[in-house]
Amino acid sequence: MKDAGFEQIIQWYPGHMVAAMRKMADYIKLVDVVIEVADARVPYSGFNPMLDQAAGNKRRLKILTRDDLAERPETVRWLEALGPPSLSVNARTQGAFVEVKRRLRDLVGDGHRPQRALVVGIPNSGKSSVINGLAGRSVARTEDRAGVTRQLQWFKVGTELEVMDTPGILVPRIASADAQWKLALVGAVPRDHYDPEDVADRFHRWLTEKTGGRTKVPDLPAFAQARGFVRRGGESDYHNAARSYVKDVNDGKFGRITLESATRDVETA
Repeated sequence: MKDAGFEQIIQWYPGHMVAAMRKMADYIKLVDVVIEVADARVPYSGFNPMLDQAAGNKRRLKILTRDDLAERPETVRWLEALGPPSLSVNARTQGAFVEVKRRLRDLVGDGHRPQRALVVGIPNSGKSSVINGLAGRSVARTEDRAGVTRQLQWFKVGTELEVMDTPGILVPRIASADAQWKLALVGAVPRDHYDPEDVADRFHRWLTEKTGGRTKVPDLPAFAQARGFVRRGGESDYHNAARSYVKDVNDGKFGRITLESATRDVETA
């Protein structure tokens, strides 16, 4: 296992993001409303301020996805901080998008043509799940990894709304070291762009501090031992254990965990 003082710099801003960001102003002109999507576990780092700025004066709806993986009291506080119109969803729940559709109808009104919405967010924020939820069927490709959507795609949502999916776009430089490992942990950064041991270690140190040492979530050595990650000769296989550890955290195997506080993280930003 790596030294606890080791912290890798995590960044990812490939060419397709650069190109998409350059064209964002043109995309915005084509739509009536902007749907901004962020993972409910990282509501601060999960919104890209460049996308917010590009949306300008367009009507918008903010959606926090993966409501089932975040701590509900924190999600409620975040929705209050974000203000209306914003809401959270669990895309796995039947009927989760009834309220989303109602909010969109309130925003776009009854036009003489189908209204158009642009869905934006960072990679793996749940944009495609939102589109599928609105459509009531699987039309947009979803995977638990960053960078799946690379091209623009239009989808019809009933007869009144057309939705454009866009590539997930991170900021050119993730400034905060905390934001780096948190975004890696929730899948916003590809697995080959960070060291899973580093991310697992930073997460557990953060969780221990947050809970005052009362967490039941194991650290990486305990996890590796319990799950049998052992190489020939009896040495622990921390690298593969860390990959499994990060996946278990991201899948909610250790319970609901919100990584950013609506009070503390906003006030210190």
